[in-house]
Amino acid sequence: MAVDTVIDCGGLGKRFRRSWALRDCHLAVPAGHVVALVGPNGAGKSTLLNLAAGLTMPNEGVISVLGGQLPGSPEALERIAFVAQNAALYPGLPVRDLLRMGRHLNRRWDEARARTHLDGLGIPLDRRYGRLSGGQQAQVSLALALAKRPELLLLDEPLAALDPLARHDFMAVLLTAVTEDGLSVVFSSHAVNELEQTCDYLVVLGGGRVQVAGEVDDLLGGHRMLTGPTAGAAEVAARLPVVRDRRAGAQAHLLVRTGGVDAPVSDGWRQQRIGLEELVLSYLREPTASALPGPRGAVRTPEKAMLS
Repeated sequence: MAVDTVIDCGGLGKRFRRSWALRDCHLAVPAGHVVALVGPNGAGKSTLLNLAAGLTMPNEGVISVLGGQLPGSPEALERIAFVAQNAALYPGLPVRDLLRMGRHLNRRWDEARARTHLDGLGIPLDRRYGRLSGGQQAQVSLALALAKRPELLLLDEPLAALDPLARHDFMAVLLTAVTEDGLSVVFSSHAVNELEQTCDYLVVLGGGRVQVAGEVDDLLGGHRMLTGPTAGAAEVAARLPVVRDRRAGAQAHLLVRTGGVDAPVSDGWRQQRIGLEELVLSYLREPTASALPGPRGAVRTPEKAMLS
């Protein structure tokens, strides 16, 4: 059954003792995307993924997956695969036994796909999991997840411990599965510089809240970096939604939201598009800046939200 959204939450909050990992989180992630979930340590990335997988319960608000399923319900569990950071697979078991375990625990199981995946990477089935390299362990975890034939794959920092070659191989397998199966993927990552080639949807978390969410092309097209004289910066900032304002000496740099068109600026100012890394870092450095996710993941700026 086709679904519009794979994760949908409103007013979502999760507290650990007196600290809130997520608070008043609103998000609608559309289906059919490779979604990068980005934010500093403690931003709530792992908490959101654990809530979506049904491994923990919220303290406030609501969350649903795959078009309205309750996280952790039998219906959701059958259609979701989750690979946690440092996946707790049994180090003493051979890979062959891990496949056997997966076959017995999942009603939908594609043994041939998992074996083909591992054989193609030269990972021996008789090798104990704990004796594999970090990259090989990540590939075994991915093979087990994909063998479920999930509709939604959740990955928590899958690239964190991998070298550049292992990261490339991991993402190649993942993107092939996305193309062949129409799989939706949400993965958290710190490797911001690599996201532009692999993800087509971005969610930035900061301080337990969503700061920006939307399709990568729309987000990059909807922002401009303006550079001009500091003396005129206040007047420009008063007319445009500013994400980040940097002023040094006689020159100012303003990252603004423009809605996909060039900003109307006076002589003496120049504007240019920015890359994904600069966009992400700007929102992370300015925690009060936000572009709010609207219906089906569309980006709504605060100004539009107040008018709708």
